[in-house]
Amino acid sequence: MEKYDKKAAELLERSYQTPEIVNQRLRTLAVLGLQQGESVLDAGCGTGLLIEQEAKAVGAAGRAEGMDYSDDMLEHALRRCADMKQVGLQQGTIEKLPFEDASFDALSCTQTLLYVADLEAALAEFQRVLKPRGRIAIVETDWSGAIINSEHPVMTRRILDNWGSTVSNGNLPRRLRPMLGRFGFSAIRAEAIPLLNASYCENSFSANMLQNFATSARRHKVIDAAEAESWLQGIDNLIKEDAYFFCVNRFLFSAVK
Repeated sequence: MEKYDKKAAELLERSYQTPEIVNQRLRTLAVLGLQQGESVLDAGCGTGLLIEQEAKAVGAAGRAEGMDYSDDMLEHALRRCADMKQVGLQQGTIEKLPFEDASFDALSCTQTLLYVADLEAALAEFQRVLKPRGRIAIVETDWSGAIINSEHPVMTRRILDNWGSTVSNGNLPRRLRPMLGRFGFSAIRAEAIPLLNASYCENSFSANMLQNFATSARRHKVIDAAEAESWLQGIDNLIKEDAYFFCVNRFLFSAVK
């Protein structure tokens, strides 16, 4: 799995408090339908923004466990949830969850499966730790459909294709529904969550990601330094012309064990 460092954790902390991702969390909570006193696992809890809300939903009588591979992510989560006694946080991998069988009423997993080398092991673990009729919510992105208005459309496609190809399970949503069925999940539903910025705003998901897109493409030799600079300058030109546009779809899968 990808192990985020402090810089990446800080970026995620900022970008996941933008309005688009706040909406994503609200929709995830809605499909989970958590009740007071229930137990929930956030597998790949990151900086703790979702598990904080899950813990409030299950209340002091409930149980909210969070796990992440990155210690730097968990530092944020520990500070965020320090006063919530129903929250437990630990480092680990989702291919081997440190919980008993049938431990949870619900499980969430956001933008984590794309990094997992053994996807089938992870899904088997999700099925194992959920109680009978336990609910699951998984959010993943299909970067092949991403759009950025750009002065360099061909280069933009290369940059975005690179972003989706540098992980173990890029563009997972198109394959996830039948996989959930094979692992014993039923009542499977999928809905799109567009991350849409029809104009530029510094407090937006895409504004936080532009430099990352260019840096990753450079690191993987998809573009060189001059091309990266030209691409970012082209985006800046469109921002000044009020012609900025970004959209990518995330997909929220919900199911029952």
